[in-house]
Amino acid sequence: MAKRYDAVVIGGGHNGLVNAAYLARSGLKVLVLERRHILGGATLTEEIVPGFRFSVFSYVVSLLRPEIIRELQLPKHGLEILPLDGTITPLEDDYLWRVNDHGTTVRELRRWSLNDAEAYEEYGPLMAEMGRFIKPILSVPPPDPGKLSPGEWLPLTPLAKQFRDLPRRLQTTFIQLMTMSAADFLDQWFETEPLKATMSASGIIGTFQGPRSPGTAYVLLHHYMGEIDGAFRAWGIPRGGTGAIAYAIAGAALAAGAEIRTEAPVARISTHGGRANGVVLESGEEIEAGVVMSSLDSRWTFIKLLDDSVLDPDFEREVLRYKYRGSSGKVNLALDGLPELACKPGKGEWLRGAISFSPSIDYIEHAYDDAKYGRPSSRPYIDMIIPTLVDPSMAPPGNHVMSCFVQYAPYHLADDAVWDDATREAFGQNVIDTIEERFPDIRRHIVGQQFVTPKDIEDITGLSEGNIFQGELSLEQLFFNRPVPGWSRYRTPVRDLWMCGSATHPGGGIMGAPGRISALEYLKEKRKGRRAA
Repeated sequence: MAKRYDAVVIGGGHNGLVNAAYLARSGLKVLVLERRHILGGATLTEEIVPGFRFSVFSYVVSLLRPEIIRELQLPKHGLEILPLDGTITPLEDDYLWRVNDHGTTVRELRRWSLNDAEAYEEYGPLMAEMGRFIKPILSVPPPDPGKLSPGEWLPLTPLAKQFRDLPRRLQTTFIQLMTMSAADFLDQWFETEPLKATMSASGIIGTFQGPRSPGTAYVLLHHYMGEIDGAFRAWGIPRGGTGAIAYAIAGAALAAGAEIRTEAPVARISTHGGRANGVVLESGEEIEAGVVMSSLDSRWTFIKLLDDSVLDPDFEREVLRYKYRGSSGKVNLALDGLPELACKPGKGEWLRGAISFSPSIDYIEHAYDDAKYGRPSSRPYIDMIIPTLVDPSMAPPGNHVMSCFVQYAPYHLADDAVWDDATREAFGQNVIDTIEERFPDIRRHIVGQQFVTPKDIEDITGLSEGNIFQGELSLEQLFFNRPVPGWSRYRTPVRDLWMCGSATHPGGGIMGAPGRISALEYLKEKRKGRRAA
């Protein structure tokens, strides 16, 4: 006889685990099914080289919602976030080094431009104000614009009032952030190329767009909304790697009574009479459920796991129109010592934060030009950290791990090329060549390496086309259009099948908001059903 649960959650990534934790806290009997041997999805830590542990895909944290940390008591379950201090942008014979101390950063900017130092004093508080203004949207479901339902629009009423009360200048800034390119937005503020380029890089993370593409200013704002201990735009490293986040959330879910199974891939979502009533595993095991929550992306959920006849063809076409276009790769290096920057030799504090390969807007745009035509960037944008300078437990004593997020590595390659062993190796070696331009001694320190392409991300994590956000954060795929117009409120056309992953509002990153909002919306609907009965 098939086992029965109140809720089955497909996928043991951080959103699925958050969803399960909230459902279990409400008293529901919950089961999480993860196809791999390890939890976390793209939020995981693995020992790739003996003795060296890597955050294989994701690598820093900022967007994880404070209410989730608080409500699930994640520190009690082992979560500890160690702050990253600043970003250095190495150049051929100079560098730009910004740190968390505002005064120190302003003094550094004066070395480059008095005008930029003055503008920076105003820019930081302005963006923090924008972050505070938009922050409530991260905690509410989007309304359906096709329905004039007061209940759906009510949570946005305070936001509309706040926007009305904003000074005209802040209203203008908000509209600019929603429509402009990151480069054009920053051009209004600054003149120093390394500063503009490094800041604009936040607008192209995980997108198949360049810094001059309209809409990237919003992605910049999306990353600016992250906070640690109330400080906007603060970034940190979880002790033990990003997998520690997943396991802290899993600990909260287990403490609330949820069950979690690994190596349990789902082959099919069972349906009957237009509603989901459970899942069938690849092993043939059947599991019944009152509701099925999918933390997978929309392509996996609707196209791969549902029978062909279940969905309306129009809805299916909308699902297939959803854009993924994975554009990111990763290079993870095991080092037997610290390399040194040519422009700033030594082993000082400047290596403890992010190291951004972004000398100019043109540099990043040229990297995008390669990707537009189906080629990995010949000189890519690289966002690098050396987490062992903050968390030495990730490598043997005296050794280090280096994490390199790479943009651009297009999923779809030109001339019928495919991501095979040879293209992966060429991609990784090119990234090391680029690093070597700033760290001349890097190769003599490498004792192990891992090259991750977007195809690898898809094959290992299930993220379609290797898109780290379960779909691009482009303007037409946000808010009430995410993932399908008319179906942005976590419900789906299949009754009792809900979505709870990054393919839904408010999108990707190690945030947890989709998992939380989806659970709370389901529980609210369940309570209404009980009252109606």
